[in-house]
Amino acid sequence: MLEISIFTILATFMLGGSIAMITNKQTLLSAFGFLVAMIGLAGMFALLESRFLAIAQIMVSVGAIVVLSMLTILTINAKEENLPLEPNKYKWMIFASLLVLPITALMYKSMASAYASFATMETINVKVVGKLLFSEWVLPFEIVSILLLTAMVGAIVIARKDEIPTEAKKS
Repeated sequence: MLEISIFTILATFMLGGSIAMITNKQTLLSAFGFLVAMIGLAGMFALLESRFLAIAQIMVSVGAIVVLSMLTILTINAKEENLPLEPNKYKWMIFASLLVLPITALMYKSMASAYASFATMETINVKVVGKLLFSEWVLPFEIVSILLLTAMVGAIVIARKDEIPTEAKKS
């Protein structure tokens, strides 16, 4: 009963954060919604007794991606009058949800049948994950980190305005 209660609370955090991330016009509040959803996901990993994934989720998603996103958002300083008008936003959200629903059902069925094969696998500890991450997967990991950094720098450069002071215009 306690696990179900904790699961319900964490699922509420994830849903609330996701909805806040999508529906807020202010980008900083959307980033806070993303933060809440990622903390809920880390809690789900902890509930599944996967301490490594829970800590990695907090360190990578919350500690790195959310902080970098908030830094970019604060650097850009987007104003509400510069945001595009989205009159049909909620219609598109409902349409996209209905479009993804059959794919979600197929994934659920395939994962339910794959559970038997996962049950026979040997346990994977932190040493195995660390060894794989820093041997076979180090290049893709670094490529993704460089891609994220490049996207953030690109967003700052695109959003930067080259304003000439009014005194310089007169002379």
